[in-house]
Amino acid sequence: MHLYNHPFSPIINSNTRVLFLGSFPSIASFEQSFYYAHPRNAFWPILEAIFNVRLETNEAKKVFCLEKRIGLWDVIGSCERSNSSDTNLKNCIPNDFKKLLYDFPNIEAIGFTGKKSCDLFEKYFSDLKVEKRVLPSTSPAHAAMKKEEKQKIYKEFLDNYLTV
Repeated sequence: MHLYNHPFSPIINSNTRVLFLGSFPSIASFEQSFYYAHPRNAFWPILEAIFNVRLETNEAKKVFCLEKRIGLWDVIGSCERSNSSDTNLKNCIPNDFKKLLYDFPNIEAIGFTGKKSCDLFEKYFSDLKVEKRVLPSTSPAHAAMKKEEKQKIYKEFLDNYLTV
């Protein structure tokens, strides 16, 4: 087991309405210093399909999220782990969501990109009053559901808060 600190800042600004939360970055995300960077993770292809865009670079993805009022972060700020699996996260210390939601009051909803991120959030922040929805994991490890099914669920979630 190795101790890891979250390697990058949240993508968020004062216009953010929807916040997607993962549990903790994968090793591929660490290597590329960006969210959902594993080449088989469906997060970016799903957003590209919903919004009919092509996002080639991390900077383009960041600009896109901010323009669309979408935020990205992870529940855990530091933990021990030996691989990218969410089941492997130990001694977790969460990011400060009380401060984040205070600093960014326009956030209307949190979409958890998997059950583990929601479970972790509820463990530390069950008292926070914000709309929450568990979405299917976009990880390649969660292959039981087709990408098209996940995309439909993500679109329904975003349609409630944004103009897609």
